Amino acid sequence: MKVIIIRYSEIHLKGNNRDFFESVLISNIKHVLSDYYYEFGRSNARYVIRNFDEAYTEQILDAVKNVFGVYSVSPAEEVPSTYEDICNAAVALTPVYGTFKVNTNRADKRFPIPSMKLSADLGGKILEKNPNLKVDLFNPNTVVSIDIRENGKTFVYSQVIKGVNGMPVGTAGKGIIMLSGGIDSPVAMYMMAKRGMTLRSVHFHSFPYTSMQAKQKVLDLAKIVKKYTLHMTVDVVSFTEIQTAIHEKCPEEYMITIMRRFMMRIAEKLAHKHGAGAVITGESLGQVASQTLESITSTNSVATLPVFRPLIGFDKDEIIEIAQKIGTFETSILPYEDCCTIFLPKKPVTKPRLSAVEKVESALDVETLVNNAMQSIEVVEI
Repeated sequence: MKVIIIRYSEIHLKGNNRDFFESVLISNIKHVLSDYYYEFGRSNARYVIRNFDEAYTEQILDAVKNVFGVYSVSPAEEVPSTYEDICNAAVALTPVYGTFKVNTNRADKRFPIPSMKLSADLGGKILEKNPNLKVDLFNPNTVVSIDIRENGKTFVYSQVIKGVNGMPVGTAGKGIIMLSGGIDSPVAMYMMAKRGMTLRSVHFHSFPYTSMQAKQKVLDLAKIVKKYTLHMTVDVVSFTEIQTAIHEKCPEEYMITIMRRFMMRIAEKLAHKHGAGAVITGESLGQVASQTLESITSTNSVATLPVFRPLIGFDKDEIIEIAQKIGTFETSILPYEDCCTIFLPKKPVTKPRLSAVEKVESALDVETLVNNAMQSIEVVEI
């Protein structure tokens, strides 16, 4: 019988709380497989998908490997734990040319042949069938794995597909993430989801200064990352009134700093509204003027919730590498302006003193501007 084996990641370290983490992981796996018929089973520290339509094998493998908490997946043959059945399955898995070795895990010690002897015997049978193959115990092209379980069944497989690891989404609370159309924030979303956090996005849109294509670009990014976050809602906030007020009443060099403070206030209000316990940004220390220690301190001063910055120690090349891996990079570099770049000053302040920022900001009716922005929100379910 064709099956798919799913192995989980660091959940095994969770001790008495392990059942909770496993239940969330199983729920998430079933969520991504909701379009397919299958049977779900458990086998010690792994799960098994059986009785699925083999025409959808690749789609199922792709969906499951991107669930946070999954360490690896393997398409396999499940056969009775007899020498003949195991041998036939092992021979069928090997290629015609190249190098190979056989690994045996004998969890069922009642099986009469020791692991090393079974591996050697099966290697001989494989060579008889495919004489062009060669044994390589150290760097083989193909590893035929034999996993003899305690229930009288054996898994035989040669492919181990790496999963995304991490913790199941839904095990680490909820956060609000500021999502722009750039490279960084989708990566920050991915990194926080990888630690088990459920996420909701807020995007600041300055129509007509920014186009509807810029807004759609952000929604497209949210759709791509939803592959990993499982669920995604984007709160699109009209930021035009705030930016216009800052442009009219504040010195140009403080515009980005004041804008970031407004964004933080609005994100925190959304966090309280939706039961989130943290605000997340895609900031990397020193990358731009608004991400110096002093600028971050100024932004943080208006927040009462924890502010997570999962990319704070990453350089741009490292962030781009992850963006390319998760599939957001090509969309992020599309040439549509976001609200920050439209009003970008020629020489922004890089080390703003908090007292100076607060003095500049006093020219604005902060409460009214924030409340108006909250009233403007468009909720988009991805």
